[in-house]
Amino acid sequence: MNKIEQRWLELRHFDELATRDSIVHRIHPSAKLITTLVFLAVVASFSKYELAGLIPMFFYPVFLISLGNIPLDMIIKRLLLTMPFVVFIGIFNPLLDQTTVMYFGPFAMSGGLVSFISILIRFTLSVLAALILVATTRVDAICAALSNLKVPRVVVTQILFMYRYLHVLIEEVIKTIRAHSLRSPQSDGIKFRVWGSLAGLLLLRTMDRAQRIYQAMLCRGFNGEVRIARSWKAQNSDFVFLITWLIFFAVVRSINIPQWIGMMLMGGYQ
Repeated sequence: MNKIEQRWLELRHFDELATRDSIVHRIHPSAKLITTLVFLAVVASFSKYELAGLIPMFFYPVFLISLGNIPLDMIIKRLLLTMPFVVFIGIFNPLLDQTTVMYFGPFAMSGGLVSFISILIRFTLSVLAALILVATTRVDAICAALSNLKVPRVVVTQILFMYRYLHVLIEEVIKTIRAHSLRSPQSDGIKFRVWGSLAGLLLLRTMDRAQRIYQAMLCRGFNGEVRIARSWKAQNSDFVFLITWLIFFAVVRSINIPQWIGMMLMGGYQ
C-alpha cells in the first residue's frame, strides 16, 4: 500500500468516525459549527505574546474528544502532519524580535520566542477544533449548517463538491500509480521523466470521470441546488451546549484564569 492510498484510507476513516453515535455526534450541526467558529475567533484574538491565557482553551477539544470517543492517536497524527507549516512560518521570530518580554524562572524569554510558542499553541487549538468538527459531524451536515447560517448556496455547493470529488481524484491517482507500478515492476517509484505524461493522463481521466458524474447528476434532476436528505431539529441540549461554551469562551478571553489562580494561591500562602 503506497502513501497516497494510506492517506485516502485515513480520510475515509474520518467519514466513518462522523457516523458514530455519541453525545457529541448527536448535537445539532449548527450548534457545533457556531461553537467552533467562535472558538477559532477567540483563539485568534489573543495577543501574540499571550501564553498562559491560552491554556484553558484546551479544555474544549479535550472535553469533546473524551465524550465523542475520538481516537486520540489519529488526531495527534493529523496534527503532527500539519505542524511543519506553522513551524516554518514562525521559526524566524526569535531572530527578528530579541527583546525580553518575560522570565520563565531564571531564563529570559525574548518576544520572538514567546510569539513563536504562542503561534504553535494557537495553531494546535485551531487544528484540533477543526478535526473534531469533521470527526463528529458529516460533511453534508456541516453544509446544511452553513445553509442555515445563510452562507451563499454557491459556496456551500463548492465545499460539498470539493470534498466529494477529492475522493474521486485520489481514486484516480491510486489507479494511475498502480497501473504504472504493474507495467514497471523493476522501477523504484515514478521517475521524473514520466511525471508529465502521468499528470496529463490523470487530468484526462479526472475530466472524463467528472463529466460522467455530472451527466448522471443531471439525469437525476440536479439543478444546482444540493438537497440534504436528512434534517436536524434543534433540542434544548443543543442550546445548552452552545450557550455554555460561549460563556466559557467569554470568561477565558476576559480573565486570565491561570494568572488569577496563581494570584489566589500566592495570596493564600501570605
